[in-house]
Amino acid sequence: MKTAVIIPARYGSTRLPGKVLLKKNGKYIMQHTYEQVLKCKLVDRIIIATDDKRILKAGMSFGAEVIITSREHTCGTERIAEIARHLPHRYIINVQADEPRIDPVAIERVIKTLHNNPDVDIATLSSPLSKKDIPDPNKVKVILDRNKYATGFYRLIKGIKKTDRLYRHIGIYGYKKDALMRLVKLPQTESEKNLRLEQIRALENGFRIKVVLIKKAFHGIDTADDYRDFLQYRKV
Repeated sequence: MKTAVIIPARYGSTRLPGKVLLKKNGKYIMQHTYEQVLKCKLVDRIIIATDDKRILKAGMSFGAEVIITSREHTCGTERIAEIARHLPHRYIINVQADEPRIDPVAIERVIKTLHNNPDVDIATLSSPLSKKDIPDPNKVKVILDRNKYATGFYRLIKGIKKTDRLYRHIGIYGYKKDALMRLVKLPQTESEKNLRLEQIRALENGFRIKVVLIKKAFHGIDTADDYRDFLQYRKV
């Protein structure tokens, strides 16, 4: 299938600066993520993409391939595209560095969705929406049509009808390389800027986004509480 996973890793984070380099249990957060991706049989190459030498050094310490990218990118999609344009792989998967509990099987389902659907430009994941997720703007919501294509992404769901097929979006993206290259040439849309959701640029420009449903969302690391929860989870 010729698939590359690119893991964009930034040092800066508003709520938890330097989070990808936290290693209270002996491994960096991004190292846990990297090792989960390593379990995927359908992945041919894994690259960590960063603009920070601290992340470069850390990644090399556990044997990862790390490539330094420009500091001018406005989002992770642009960062992975800088690397992807030089790769021969047909499928490019964007896995966030702060997702240490990501399921390798779910990554492979994204890859298979791209492979099995000629009309799909982008594949992503979603899970059932819990009641506590509904008022939380940090838990992105997605509405699906009957064929599980995304029709809208939201942070809050005010005004959405009860009949809408509403799920929690999980931020892993699988791209057909040609679609990724077309996407990053397009300007940001106003909705994308206002909501800080880069996938809206794709949707508003007619890209077809197929959503794979999984039973339960992964818990990424956004705050110190998230990290404490992850450390406890690793002990179980």
